[in-house]
Amino acid sequence: MSKLEELIAKLCPDGVEYRPLEQCCNILDRKRKPVTKSARERGKYPYYGANGIQDYVSDYIFDGTFVLVGEDGSVITKAGTPVVTWATGKIWVNNHAHIIEEIHGVLLRYLFYFIQTVNVTPLIHGNIPKLTGGDFKAIAIPVPPLPVQEEIVRILDNFTELTAELTAELTARKKQYEYYTDFLMSFGDNVKMVTLGEIGSVKMCKRILKSQTNTSDGVPFYKIGTFGKEPDAYISKELFDEYREKYPYPKKGDILISCSGTIGRTVVFDGSPAYFQDSNIVWLEHDETIVNNKYLLYCYKKQPWQISTGGTIARLYNDNILKAKIPVPPLAEQQRIVDILDRFDTLCNDISSGLPAEIEARQKQYEYYRDKLLTFKELS
Repeated sequence: MSKLEELIAKLCPDGVEYRPLEQCCNILDRKRKPVTKSARERGKYPYYGANGIQDYVSDYIFDGTFVLVGEDGSVITKAGTPVVTWATGKIWVNNHAHIIEEIHGVLLRYLFYFIQTVNVTPLIHGNIPKLTGGDFKAIAIPVPPLPVQEEIVRILDNFTELTAELTAELTARKKQYEYYTDFLMSFGDNVKMVTLGEIGSVKMCKRILKSQTNTSDGVPFYKIGTFGKEPDAYISKELFDEYREKYPYPKKGDILISCSGTIGRTVVFDGSPAYFQDSNIVWLEHDETIVNNKYLLYCYKKQPWQISTGGTIARLYNDNILKAKIPVPPLAEQQRIVDILDRFDTLCNDISSGLPAEIEARQKQYEYYRDKLLTFKELS
């Protein structure tokens, strides 16, 4: 039996009392004060809104340790729970976040964790999502004895600390990744700079008309808004087979580039059946005995694309791409650079094996134990 189970069996075997939130803390909403952006004087004190720090200002209205809960605007997560922030020190809070402080008998840190588990979906009202003061005060809180609260907080703090350590490591690794990218991609005069037009030509898929798409069936059709994300349009298998045969189509490993929207965004084509919006998503058809495809990807990531802004929409035209210059060392050196940067990329970005995967796993573990530890039978 764990220490927590022993404490519950000893101190509250029949359940715990549930109280409205307003009986578990001091609610300080009346002391909040909004300040328009134009009226704020820049300073060192955090200025909090519904979903965390919005700015830094020259003065403060609270000094201590507090829990902030989003009131209106960005107040609810995808899971239907509130946006909850832990805030300490001298701070300013506007009227978009409820603010509470600790009272005797209920740990503020315990409330911080419990409020994160509350489904507030039924409490959110209005065209602009709002968790009213009345609904906020009435949220039912299980209040176990203090030793139980303390043990729950200790366990959940350990999970939180581990996630914070992993996140800090990821930040450090990303900086290291950026450093090595800059270092490895910096060449002296002994490496020739060539334009992309010297090594290849820009290709794009055949234009697809809106009437040729549907929203649910067939081969995924990626537009600029869904590039690198989930598709929301499809074309028939017959049309795909016909166009892939007759018109330019990328081969597995080609680097697709976005030419509008988020300009210069890259995706390595994995070879699975898919079609791409003409002119907005293109690739360079080139001789891979001169430039390694993966090396080209890292060149793209560092490339300061010259974007044309003469029209109403900024975009990257074929001519801009073809005039861009990249360093072209021998293939063996290209591969050495790719091998090093691939390892960093996996560590920093891979959601199946890198640090992001570890952080996601720890977050799920934390949420599971948080919900489990904060579920109590109500005392009859």
